[in-house]
Amino acid sequence: MSAFYIILTASLFAISCGLLGSFLILRKMAMVGDAISHAVLPGIVIAFLLTGTRDSFEMILGAALLGIFSTFLIEYFHNKARLQTDAAIGVTFTWLFALGVILISVFAGQVDLDQECVLYGEIAYVPIDLWITDSGAIMGPRALYIAALTLVVNVLFLRIGFKQLYLTTFDPSFAATVGISVSLWNYLLMGAVSMTTVSAFDSVGAILVVALLVAPPATAYLLTEKFSHMLIITCIIAVVISIAGYFLAVWLDGSIAGAIVTVAGILFAITYLFAPNTGLITKRLASA
Repeated sequence: MSAFYIILTASLFAISCGLLGSFLILRKMAMVGDAISHAVLPGIVIAFLLTGTRDSFEMILGAALLGIFSTFLIEYFHNKARLQTDAAIGVTFTWLFALGVILISVFAGQVDLDQECVLYGEIAYVPIDLWITDSGAIMGPRALYIAALTLVVNVLFLRIGFKQLYLTTFDPSFAATVGISVSLWNYLLMGAVSMTTVSAFDSVGAILVVALLVAPPATAYLLTEKFSHMLIITCIIAVVISIAGYFLAVWLDGSIAGAIVTVAGILFAITYLFAPNTGLITKRLASA
């Protein structure tokens, strides 16, 4: 049963990350996910310092606000300071991440909110981190409920705002012409990425969640040219890498989160080489 809880939790988080990551990939903003996953760290710490609790809602709120703030800074440095996008991302996430590490070491060093916990997580603890009600009833792993709620929120967000996100992703000029605020939907998307990142950091870690934002949708992107198919393939890949990653970790007696990302990388490499239409080796064989 422990294996089932771990795989299910990993799959739910991977699907959440993959769905949002599909938009980031097509917007050529994949590294913004990396920036946000690091930049939310001071938001997590500030939320803890203000509330004195590690409850997920407060941390999600703090992370979402810092995620939107980091997006604003990236846009500001790019448009006003005329920095290249990659330079604006690098400046923003490095100093915000460093600020978060300093805040942890200075103000939160005596509590279970350390750099290792935030950065790497430990999904193997999911089956023993239980949600127990006031009456003493055991409801199951707490992380599983968080993962399910995160996925539901993301699916509702994408369902409600799909048209706006689709237009601002593929044709932002047309979207602005018909009255859709490109900046607003960009900030909403970044807020969703922030929420997902901090929801997953206990189980997956803020660094490893970056791979889940990028690898499954990037692999799906190489397999299809239709966006709806890309979303479906991304979800399938998310489940496959969660299952295969878990059993790889058991076989190697290593990190489950690390094994999941390793499988994701291997799957991407295989797809890059052998995808039916875009694979490097496939194209060479076809032209031979």
